[in-house]
Amino acid sequence: MKYLLDTHTLIWFMKGDSKLPVAVRELITNDYANCYVSIISFWELAIKISLGKIDLEIPFIEFEKWLEENNLKRVLPLNNLHILRLSQLPFHHRDPFNRTLICQALAEDLTLISKEELFDNYGIQRLW
Repeated sequence: MKYLLDTHTLIWFMKGDSKLPVAVRELITNDYANCYVSIISFWELAIKISLGKIDLEIPFIEFEKWLEENNLKRVLPLNNLHILRLSQLPFHHRDPFNRTLICQALAEDLTLISKEELFDNYGIQRLW
């Protein structure tokens, strides 16, 4: 199975936050070769950091290096297929970052690691 980390999953993994279930943390740690981080998460983090809504505890410029050091080297780019899926996605959820992650998970047949139960309305495979 291949996985796509939701942005909050990635943040909690980075910070060692107890909100991330131990089983999820272990899956990411042990099956990192099958875990993807979306370029959309980079975009979302950059915006939220610049607005002062989030602190990664490392400079954002070092984020990609941190991913590599923690074996999360698979960055999923955004492509035309994802955008096409996005144009057809119903509005169960309004957040553009989450909607795009959903489309990437659907288009790439990835299991989205997220606590967001609302995502289930899209028929995605979700873990957590």
